[in-house]
Amino acid sequence: MKAKNCLIFGGSGQIGRHLIRKLTKNNYKVTVVTRNLHQKGYVIKTQANAGYIDIVEANIFDENRIRKLFAQTDVCINLIGILYESGKGNTFENIHSIFPSILSKLCKEYKVQQFIHLSALGISRAIDSEYAKSKLEGESKIQKNFPLATILRPSVVYSVDDNFTTNFMTLLSKLPFFPLYYNGATKFTPIHCSDLTDIIYYVISKNIQSKIIECIGPDIISLKEILIKLLVLIGKSRLLIPLPLFAANLSAKFFQLFPKPLMTVDQLILLKYDNVLSNKYQTNSDIGVPSTRTFDQEVEKYCYMWREGGQFSTKKYSSNNS
Repeated sequence: MKAKNCLIFGGSGQIGRHLIRKLTKNNYKVTVVTRNLHQKGYVIKTQANAGYIDIVEANIFDENRIRKLFAQTDVCINLIGILYESGKGNTFENIHSIFPSILSKLCKEYKVQQFIHLSALGISRAIDSEYAKSKLEGESKIQKNFPLATILRPSVVYSVDDNFTTNFMTLLSKLPFFPLYYNGATKFTPIHCSDLTDIIYYVISKNIQSKIIECIGPDIISLKEILIKLLVLIGKSRLLIPLPLFAANLSAKFFQLFPKPLMTVDQLILLKYDNVLSNKYQTNSDIGVPSTRTFDQEVEKYCYMWREGGQFSTKKYSSNNS
C-alpha cells in the first residue's frame, strides 16, 4: 500500500517531534513547515531518516507559498498554538482562528483525505478567556470549511520537553514559596506527549474523520496536588500560599510583562475552569486509545535535572504543604 504523505505545521514543538518519529518509523512520509529553517531545521532533521522527511521554510500565512504543498498531501496536521500573545502577528486570532481557517480551505480545495487539528480541552467552559474564544472560533471555521476534519482537544500535555512541568520545577527549585491561584483547586487530566502522539497516529492510520475527540491522561489531579507531587520528585520543601483574587490579578499583570510570561491575566482566567472531560464528545478511550502513562511515573524519569545532585540524588521531600 502506498505510504501516505503527511504535511505538518508545528513540527518543531514537543508534540511535533514525537509525531514525526512515530510517523516516519511507520513508513509515512512527512513534510514539515517551519518559519525559521536555520533555527529549527537541524532539530527537525534528527527526528527521521533521510528520505522520509522534507523541511520547507515558509511564512505560514503566505497562502501562495504553502498552497503548493497541498497538491501531494494526504493528511494535513496542524499543531500550532500559543499560550500568550507576543506581537508580530502572534495573536490568538491569527494563530488559533485565521490560520486554521486557511488550512481547512486548502484541504477542501485539494481534496486532502484528512485534516487533524489540535485544539484544547475545556475551551467551551472558559467563555471569558480570549485564548479559549479564539480556539473555539478556529474550530467553528474548520468545521464550516472542511467538515471531514478531526479536532483533538487534549488536556495539558507534558513531557521532558514541555513548558508545564519543567517550568514549575524550575520555579519550585528557586523560589522559597509558590502562589496558589484559586487555592490550587483547579483540576487537570494531564496527558503525556507520547500518549497524545499515539492518538494522532491512530486517527491517521484508521482514517478517522468528522469528530471532536477529548484527549486525557489516566490521572485527575488538582494544581495543588501537581505542585506537591513535583516537590516530592525534586526533593524540595516550599510554602504553597493561596493568593486572594486581587493579588493574583496583580501578579499576573506583572508576570505578563516578561518576554516569556510566567502567567498572564488570560491564563489566570483559564485557571478558574477545571481542565477535565465535558462528557459531550468522544474521548481517546472511546475510540480505542486509552492513555497509559501516569503523571508520577513519567515525570520521575526526568525530574532528576532539578534535584540537588542531579541523577545521583536519592533525596525526596515528603511533607504536608499548605
